[in-house]
Amino acid sequence: MDRLQQAIQKARKERDSRQQVQPPLPLTEEQRHIPQDNVDEDIWQAVPEIKIEPRLISRKRLMSLRGGADATPYDMLRTKMLQQTLTNDWHRVALTSPYSGCGKSTSAANLAFSLGRQEDLRTIVIDFDMRRRGLAEILKQTGEYSMADVIQGHVPFQEHALRHGNNVIFGLNFSSTPNPAEILQSRRTIEFLEGLETEYKPDIILFDTPPLMASDDSHGFLRNVDCALLLAAAEETSIDHIDVAERQLAELTNVMGIVLNKCRYISGAFGNEYGSY
Repeated sequence: MDRLQQAIQKARKERDSRQQVQPPLPLTEEQRHIPQDNVDEDIWQAVPEIKIEPRLISRKRLMSLRGGADATPYDMLRTKMLQQTLTNDWHRVALTSPYSGCGKSTSAANLAFSLGRQEDLRTIVIDFDMRRRGLAEILKQTGEYSMADVIQGHVPFQEHALRHGNNVIFGLNFSSTPNPAEILQSRRTIEFLEGLETEYKPDIILFDTPPLMASDDSHGFLRNVDCALLLAAAEETSIDHIDVAERQLAELTNVMGIVLNKCRYISGAFGNEYGSY
């Protein structure tokens, strides 16, 4: 019995000694001014900066671009999304809808701008709805290639992408792709995403993905994301369509939630107001 107690005490001492953290060495004056992720910063800054015309804010409903009271709904969505991603260690988030016209691309753009105001987060937004220009049309950007060209190796991502501020990168489609389902389900797409995460180390990757009931484009790809938001249009998308789409989505990935878009409400509908609310 004495031997057992001695062994236990010895093990405790060894464990305690391993848990003692040595104090870090003080940084030199030169080290204090060297960014710890200098290589990543250079890679992000090498991406060309996007230019968005101010008139598009109201015309394309880019309410999160400048922040403020008008951005509150998207800021709330951003915060709720980040709470779930941090809790579950999720990084790849898809936005989809039952059919087109639910406003998922507009929501993806606004959510990206809202995330961009979180200076300690890095976000990459990829438009995988390859049958149309989508985000490129909303942001009024022009170019020669699409994300299909990037995946197939016709153009490097860093030459095709556009950067907003210091911490948001967009991968857009400047032309439509005739066979997106085959591309999204290919091994090349998986390798592209793995390379993107290794090189750019984003905290969040947002995917604007095709509607679930319009084609099979999303069905082969959504297994590669951690979770998805389902967007529905108020007074347009039926409960039956939402139910079917949610069940389809749950078979492919984790359903983070359902966002009811295009809602109409009057000021003060949510109770007491104060400040800019």
